[in-house]
Parts: sequence; structure tokens; C-alpha cells
Amino acid sequence: MIDAITRLFESIPHPVATMLMAAMPVGELRVAIPVAIGVYGMDPLTAYIAAVIGNMLPVVPLLLFLESVSNYLRRWVFWDVFFNWLFTRTYHRHNGKFERYGTIALLLFVAIPLPVTGAWTGCAAAFVFGIQFRHAFLAILGGVMLAGIIVTSIVLGGVGLLDLL
Repeated sequence: MIDAITRLFESIPHPVATMLMAAMPVGELRVAIPVAIGVYGMDPLTAYIAAVIGNMLPVVPLLLFLESVSNYLRRWVFWDVFFNWLFTRTYHRHNGKFERYGTIALLLFVAIPLPVTGAWTGCAAAFVFGIQFRHAFLAILGGVMLAGIIVTSIVLGGVGLLDLL
């Protein structure tokens, strides 16, 4: 899989490729940082910054237009079923946390670098729970930054990003 990803971005400068990988909904910075450090040989701080910037690129459009786009796409059965599944699943899995902890729950949800967490799903959660743009953006940014520190630390074998500063 890593070979396929690196071939896809082989003619693009490494920091830009890292940003583009981080902007993608599946791997986000969980893929971008290991590829940047392990394959491209980028220094960890540059990889971290590029991945955080890239992961945040789709956040503003998602927060602003997710409702409009989902309403438009719901005209087709496939998308209606998909959005019903996504929003219902998000609501039922995380309702208790969001009621109890509010925006902090969104930050922590995005910060956990596991599959089906991250900025993209965080935007869906912010939409489902009606979190205002400003609060959602800041929580997602904080979560992405924390996830980046966690992933970078794991890639470096436990040496934290803060130790490099």
C-alpha cells in the first residue's frame, strides 16, 4: 500500500505530497507522517507541520458545506442510505460523550489516531451534534495537532515531537 501511495505522489515535492496524503479521508496524517519520515526521509518537524496543514485543508469546506452537500446528494438512494448510516452511527456511538464533555469530546475524538477518527469524521460529528463552526474548527485543529504529535512519536519510536523543539 505504501508503494502505491508513494508512486501516486512521486512527481510532487515531498512536503506537498505529505500535505495531500494528510488531506485524504482514509489515512489522513496516520499515513502522511510515517511516509514523510520513513519513505521521504523528511525531518520529523517538517513532516508534522506539513501533515497538520494538509489534514486541516478539507476542514473548512467540510464544516461549511457538509450539510448542503449531504442534502443535495440525498436525492439519490445510495447517498441517502450512506448519510443516514454515517450520521446515525456517529450519533449513537458518541452521543453520551458529546453530551457530557461537549467540544472537548470532539477534540479528543479527533486526537485519537485510529481508523474512523480524525478530521473528516470530526467534521461529520460536529455537523451531527450542531457544534458551531468556530468551536468545531478549534477542537478539530487541536485534535489534529495532538494526533500528529502521537503519530510522530510512534514513528520515532517514542521520541516526542516536543523533544525535537
